[in-house]
Amino acid sequence: MLSLRHIAWLCVLLTACSQAAITIRYPLLATANDPQQQYMLGLLRLACTKAGENCKLQAARPMVQSRAILQLQRPDSSIDLLWTMTSKEREHQLQPVRIPLYKGLIGWRVALLGEGREQLLADVHNINDLRAYSAGQGHDWPDVNILRAAGLTVLTSSDYEPLFSMLNQQRFDYFPRAVIEVENEYQAHRNSGISIDPHILIHYPTAFYFFVAPGNKTLAGILESGLERAIADGSFDRLFRQFHAGALRRLQLNKRVVIRLDNPLLPAETPLQRKELWYSP
Repeated sequence: MLSLRHIAWLCVLLTACSQAAITIRYPLLATANDPQQQYMLGLLRLACTKAGENCKLQAARPMVQSRAILQLQRPDSSIDLLWTMTSKEREHQLQPVRIPLYKGLIGWRVALLGEGREQLLADVHNINDLRAYSAGQGHDWPDVNILRAAGLTVLTSSDYEPLFSMLNQQRFDYFPRAVIEVENEYQAHRNSGISIDPHILIHYPTAFYFFVAPGNKTLAGILESGLERAIADGSFDRLFRQFHAGALRRLQLNKRVVIRLDNPLLPAETPLQRKELWYSP
């Protein structure tokens, strides 16, 4: 029979075990300036808190997106999750947590333009007009196939940072960026003379999710339950507004010509019917 002292020690041990930290390893983007990282880490902390878990977030070494996806599929993976745009292929390779982290704004795109080309897209009013110009993208981004499926010309780079010098060298005409990242990227490269186009807004339906390794139902469950609770109590939206409300206001999206594209890569399971998960400018 256990003494009261033994029972007390057992309770202490059980409490300590229940509060043990869950380590979540995430990849760093292969660039010195990742405009998404602080928001994503904020969402991870929020999800863990709402799920009642003590999570320790740990950065892994930098890697490009395609390498991170391959790494997460390995049994000895050095990462536990990544955040990226969804596609049919990616949802086949990895396990998505189907809460759109940017409320769909990853599919609302504003163009960065090269030095001295601020008015390049002033006369673009429809998709046919836009086809006269070439876009730049990362070679492993789903956006490449979305833009090409719409008949747009796309040039690619295997690395992220060279895209900005390619833009100024007029290797391509415009660099479509999500409205939640374009200001940060502009600020990081403004000394090169780039500008933000004030005229058009490209839209295609898509989502940016946390992805975990196939079969990692425990971590997927923690993230899903935590994010759902954050959505229900309004803390998700508060964090979203904290990071993005200013940029959305300054970009004056309602004054732009909207060019809508289909997304042939969008999985059928995308929760488009849940209106509370999406933002519309």
